[in-house]
Amino acid sequence: MSQRLKFSVAYDGEAFAGWQSQLHRKTVQDELERAFHKIGGAHIRVHGAGRTDAGVHALAQCAHVDLPDGKMSGQRWISALNAILPPTIRVLRGRYVSENFHARFSAKGKLYRYRIWAAPILPPLEFGRAWHISTALDVDLLKAAAKRFVGRHDFAAFAANRGKKGESTIRTIRSVRVRKSGPRIEIEISGDGFLYKMVRLMVGAMTRVALGKMELSEIEARLKSGRTDGLRFVAPAEGLYLAKVWY
Repeated sequence: MSQRLKFSVAYDGEAFAGWQSQLHRKTVQDELERAFHKIGGAHIRVHGAGRTDAGVHALAQCAHVDLPDGKMSGQRWISALNAILPPTIRVLRGRYVSENFHARFSAKGKLYRYRIWAAPILPPLEFGRAWHISTALDVDLLKAAAKRFVGRHDFAAFAANRGKKGESTIRTIRSVRVRKSGPRIEIEISGDGFLYKMVRLMVGAMTRVALGKMELSEIEARLKSGRTDGLRFVAPAEGLYLAKVWY
């Protein structure tokens, strides 16, 4: 009988076309499935908690696989996988779980972190790791904009068009926290689920408010109406990190 292995994986998304397997494109899921195949000799499907887009990073993506047998311990799988995977992907931990567990459908919520570097010069080691905004942001306005998203809302105006027609766009945002340390700004957003590009559209709206290019009332109006009237800005992928998945 097969056994289900749950594991946590971190990756630098810059070199990948996202998480989900795509024809003729390099993805994180493809790299993991190749590694499992090389070790076990059989094709094994990797199921992730969610799809991260091209350029988006993960500190703790959760995934599971069904293995033909449980002869190898979770720790041995971690060591074997990391010996094969590129250095931009690392399996952090793993253990066998019940077949009732599913990385995607069992998830109760996620935490995303978005990093901004607000200063004229971006340090080289921040390149590809944060969104560079060359001018200062009004952090008080940024925090005020963040508060508007907390609660249960229709996020149709803060999602890109993808997925099944008729899919609910109602989501609950539990918290949006803004932290500043010098030019580095981190925005942490936790919720029960996220739509395609939802976090990046939320951050885009928050920063436009903080730059004086958008009124706070526009965020409220879009959450109430679900309409995308006016300009929408998608924050760049390189600043976004999937930080945690709750079960």
